[in-house]
Amino acid sequence: MKKILVTGAAGFIGFHYAKLLCEAGHEVLGIDNLNDYYDVSLKEARLRELETFDNFSFTKLDLADRDAVAQYFVEYKPQIVANLAAQPGVRYSIENPHAYIDSNIQGFLNVLEGCRHNGVEHLIYASSSSVYGANTKLPFATHDNVDHPISLYAATKKSNELMAHTYAHLYRLPVTGLRFFTVYGPWGRPDMAVYGFTKLMHEGKKIDVYNHGDMQRDFTYVDDIVQAMLRLIDHPPTPSADWSGDHPDPSISNAPYRLYNIGNNNPEQLMDLIKVLEDETGLTADLNMMEMQPGDVYATYADIESLARDIDFKPSTPLKDGVAKFVAWYKEYHGV
Repeated sequence: MKKILVTGAAGFIGFHYAKLLCEAGHEVLGIDNLNDYYDVSLKEARLRELETFDNFSFTKLDLADRDAVAQYFVEYKPQIVANLAAQPGVRYSIENPHAYIDSNIQGFLNVLEGCRHNGVEHLIYASSSSVYGANTKLPFATHDNVDHPISLYAATKKSNELMAHTYAHLYRLPVTGLRFFTVYGPWGRPDMAVYGFTKLMHEGKKIDVYNHGDMQRDFTYVDDIVQAMLRLIDHPPTPSADWSGDHPDPSISNAPYRLYNIGNNNPEQLMDLIKVLEDETGLTADLNMMEMQPGDVYATYADIESLARDIDFKPSTPLKDGVAKFVAWYKEYHGV
């Protein structure tokens, strides 16, 4: 069993990962700044669930606080770090750019420094499918160039990948980056489509449907995400003999560094998601068809060949099953 630090433990994916680690018997350290990007009471409710485990401990901490993060690493000495804390959201990054630099750049640097100076065995960190930006070749592959982000959020996540590689190269810190594809499920984020649409349908309000519904997303159920992350703990990357500076593959390196996509490998039409939500809630969606939003992409679709090869895992939860579990949680949590 390992001592594992989960940053963003009160967040959506961080909560599910910390819970799974606790159930697996690891000693789990959680930190979060509990910011008000969305309803703090949801984050507090997630923490109450985690605090039922004797092997979980929580510290309220802002990763942008350089001295506090350095002190935390010295005091707690985690063996494994899962950095899931970040300022999320493509659209919000257009309105509040500084929040992304503070959290996603400064905060991640402080985590890297903590890992470097305290003998961390493996850093696993969240990237995003947003890094594919203006790319149109589908499915999106980690071997592809991703130098054309179309949102500041995506640019910060690409920056995280570059920063992580630098530390892997300079300090031989094993780092694994994970590009998540449209994660959904119980305890999800209210700003994401599955949660937001469900809420608006129950309130009898219109749903803004961008690009007139002509969009595809590789919706990925949260349990599939965290199960893959659990397997990755014991697979810290090593330098790849296949990497060549003449033809550099961005997903591997001559340093202990790897990048993986984690997606369902099955893009769904946005209108199909709405139909599934209608079936599961028994409600009819009132749609407000709109143009494409700045920073959005038409489609996401994950090539997960390397993930399947390296840890023998492929996400498999069908959209209908995952949405049914989300709707059941939503009704219980909100008492509807």
